[in-house]
Amino acid sequence: MDFKTFLFELSQTPVRVIAPTVDFSQYVPIDLSKDNKALKDFDTSCSQSWSAYINQYLQDRNKSIAFGGYLETRSIYTRSTYFETKNTLESRNIHLGVDLWCAAETPVLAAFDGVVHSFQDNTNHGDYGPTIVLKHCIKGVMFYTLYGHLSKSSIKGLCKNTPVSKEQVVGYLGDATVNGDYAPHLHFQIIKNMANYEGDYPGVSSQKNLDFYRSNCPDPNLVLKLK
Repeated sequence: MDFKTFLFELSQTPVRVIAPTVDFSQYVPIDLSKDNKALKDFDTSCSQSWSAYINQYLQDRNKSIAFGGYLETRSIYTRSTYFETKNTLESRNIHLGVDLWCAAETPVLAAFDGVVHSFQDNTNHGDYGPTIVLKHCIKGVMFYTLYGHLSKSSIKGLCKNTPVSKEQVVGYLGDATVNGDYAPHLHFQIIKNMANYEGDYPGVSSQKNLDFYRSNCPDPNLVLKLK
């Protein structure tokens, strides 16, 4: 069985990674790609403008959580030298996880039983901010899930190898002052092989490296089942 099939068959129902009391009917997809013309109507380098856009988007649709972004090519990363290079093929602008946009301090949940692999506050402009990586071993298959853009309290006092249970609260969403300067959201990513990374893993790929990262970081919607 290949890894994508394995992930899809882990659960017949959506796996919850955020907001335990919010019904899935309150989720709505959102397009944040460079092709979305609505993003040209505000300053996408400003986290406050992003928050206003996300909040209005949810309000207009009477929803609580906006989701999407896997392999989405985004222009937001041009604001940060952390992602940009002079070589277009090497600039990182293709998103490797699913983002779930909602209010700061929303609880974040472990996708599966596992242990804390690592954690770190990634403080580059546009980076994850506080981040937790969990390690899972299910039916003999080892893989990892990453939870980025958390609050600082989420990693305070955390210890490696601490056991976690599926749907256990492992952290809370951070605000723009700590989460890399974004509107509050969870970056959720599945990683087959962490290599030597600790508390961090690329969440955005260049076109040049996309084949590798697409293989190592399959679509989180295989388990979220939000489409």
